This record gives sequence, structure tokens and C-alpha cells, in this order.
Amino acid sequence: MITASVVAAGETNGFPSGFPLLPHPAEMIVGVIAFAILYWLYKTKVVPRMEEVYAERTAAIEGGMQQAEEAQQQAQAALEQYQAQLAEARAEAARIREEAREQGAAIVAEMRGHAQTEAARITEAAHKQIEAERQQAVVQLRSEVGRLSTDLASRIVGESLEDEARQRGIVDRFLAELEAGDVKPEKVGEGA
Repeated sequence: MITASVVAAGETNGFPSGFPLLPHPAEMIVGVIAFAILYWLYKTKVVPRMEEVYAERTAAIEGGMQQAEEAQQQAQAALEQYQAQLAEARAEAARIREEAREQGAAIVAEMRGHAQTEAARITEAAHKQIEAERQQAVVQLRSEVGRLSTDLASRIVGESLEDEARQRGIVDRFLAELEAGDVKPEKVGEGA
């Protein structure tokens, strides 16, 4: 009985239980069919979609790299353009500074010329004014010398020399002799 129950327990549904690791043939068929269906789904649906995603990512990465390279080239071109503009601006600034120096030198030279001209004009005007004042002083001095001479001569001679025409003639003749150097001083006092 024990052997019959062991034999009965070892056999389930017609499959010997002596091979406990082997699956049941019905499970094997269901497993193979399920594997085939999964294989077919993966092959037709999942793998192509994964390849598309992979291709998109590859394209995105390559496109990103290409865009990065283009951006780097554009940045390099912009940098070169900026440096060229900077060099041009520096050259322009140097030219403007040089023009300003030249204009400043020209203005200084022009101002010096104007100042020299103005100084010469002021000096000339001062010389003319001095000459006019000297002439006026000479005329006043002559007049004063003439008047004093006439007064003195009137006192010495004892006669009035008030006649204006006569007075002028005497004074003019005396001054002309004095300027010419014809009048020599006489010693008065020892012989008189």
C-alpha cells in the first residue's frame, strides 16, 4: 500500500514524477507559445521603436555637436570681427588724437602769431603815443622857454618884449641857434 500510494503520488496526470526538474509538457507548449508571442511583439514593436529612439538620440547628439561646432565657429568669427573693429577703433582714436594735436599746435601757433601781432601793434601805438607826448612836451617846453626867455630878456634889456610877433621871432631864432649848437655860453660876472 505504501508503494501504491508512492507510485500514485509520483504520477500526476500521466507525467512521471521521477523527473522532478522537467516541466510538464503542457507548460512547455504554453511557455513556447508565450515566448514566440513576446519575441514577435519585441521584434515588430519594441525593438524598432527603441532603434528610432536611439537614432533620434544619436541625431540629437550629433546635431548638438554640430550646432556646438557651428556656434563655436560663429563665436570665433564674432571674436575676430570684434578684434578687427577694436583695432580699427584704436587706429581711429589714434588718428583723432593726432589730428587734435596738430589742431592744437596750429591753434597755439595762430594764437602766438596773433599775440605777437597784437604786441607789435600795442608797442607801435605806445611808441606813437610816446612820440606824440614828446612832441607835445617839446612844444610846451619851447613855449615855456620862450616865455621865460622873453621875461628874462625884458628884465635884462629893460624894454618890453611883449609884442607877440617879435617875441616869436626872437624865441624861434634863439631856439634854432641853440639846437644848431651855434650859441656858446658866455661868462657873465668876471668881465662885467
